[in-house]
Amino acid sequence: MDNRPIGIFDSGLGGLTVLREVQKQLPQESVIYYADLARVPYGSKTPQEIIAINEEILRYFAGRGVKLVIVACNTSSAIALERSKDLFAMPILGVIGPGANTAFALTKNKKIGVLATEATVRAHAYKNILTSLNPSVEVYEQACPQFVPLIEKGDYDSPELQALAAEYLRPLLQAGIDTLIYGCTHYPLIDVIIRRQAGMDLQYVDPAVGTAALAREILAGGALLAEGKRHYEFVASEYQGGKYVRIDGRELLLRRAPAYQEQ
Repeated sequence: MDNRPIGIFDSGLGGLTVLREVQKQLPQESVIYYADLARVPYGSKTPQEIIAINEEILRYFAGRGVKLVIVACNTSSAIALERSKDLFAMPILGVIGPGANTAFALTKNKKIGVLATEATVRAHAYKNILTSLNPSVEVYEQACPQFVPLIEKGDYDSPELQALAAEYLRPLLQAGIDTLIYGCTHYPLIDVIIRRQAGMDLQYVDPAVGTAALAREILAGGALLAEGKRHYEFVASEYQGGKYVRIDGRELLLRRAPAYQEQ
């Protein structure tokens, strides 16, 4: 038994979709959720910036004594995860491996689409894993640079968002994909919009599901599952007077993410 919390972080609201899945699969676990709102979005940042941000937040979690960290951001998972694992003692999980493995298991025609940020697409993170599993798999990656800014503003169903979804999905659908990966944790928040544009014949992969399952496996294997009373802490960042600060983010985050319901 280990009642220390799990740490989960993202650039903003997207990681709440991972928290939601952790609550389903690990309902007894306490969580510290960190939303780096001061520096959202990560997808347009350089690899060096992403690595520095990633390590700063992981140092914060290490100081808080978490027992495991989930990097609930595909961009950070693609760019900084492997480096971070070598620097910290606690287990650190990303979302890309679980998402890629799920998609590989689901595809029938070996044509998989990925909607992701610019940085994740440039890294070819999903493509590299999927083609390592089977070189004949065809992976079609589509950067969606305007999704995250709109979602962070609370836009979940505007005509602009619908038009963007149609634009981003068009080349993937033309390629004949049968499986679509949400390669950014923000995108399940607009699942209805994406399905409306892409149709119901595709297999849709939310990497949060496999990531939470992997977290449970690791905790169970290390006798680290909690048994005490759970609690959730929400931390957000912002700039105050030009200085980066951390604040209590519960009200701010939950108000801005109506698609997320605290369990």
